[in-house]
Amino acid sequence: MPPNLTGYYRFVSQENMDNYLRALDINVVLRKLVCLLKPDKEILHTGDHMVIRTITSLRDYVMDFDVGVQFEEDLGPVDGRKCQTTVFWEGDQLVCEQLGEKRNRGWRHWLEGDQLHLRMTAEDEVCVQVFQKVK
Repeated sequence: MPPNLTGYYRFVSQENMDNYLRALDINVVLRKLVCLLKPDKEILHTGDHMVIRTITSLRDYVMDFDVGVQFEEDLGPVDGRKCQTTVFWEGDQLVCEQLGEKRNRGWRHWLEGDQLHLRMTAEDEVCVQVFQKVK
């Protein structure tokens, strides 16, 4: 049985965000701004339904989906693209595949104790973020 990820998580650290955003063709000004943000994550996990909110002082991004069901994701707030997205469990990791213009695009979440880890990929770039559960 996969873990329940429900909770509120505060930003702790990130690695390689600028190169990840460059792989998504994000302009330099927006890349610099995004690299300064310290996003929080709020996850509501009920059975196979999940809502993941990424909360920043600039803008929030909400993913609302059913695990295992492909849907069209509008990534307009991120990079102006749409893609076909499927989120599924791979062991204890929640994995997202985003099929579209960019090769190898997606992410995975997993827990290590009270820390939520996020590994995002696009093309050959990998960005890792860590969040601490607060409630």
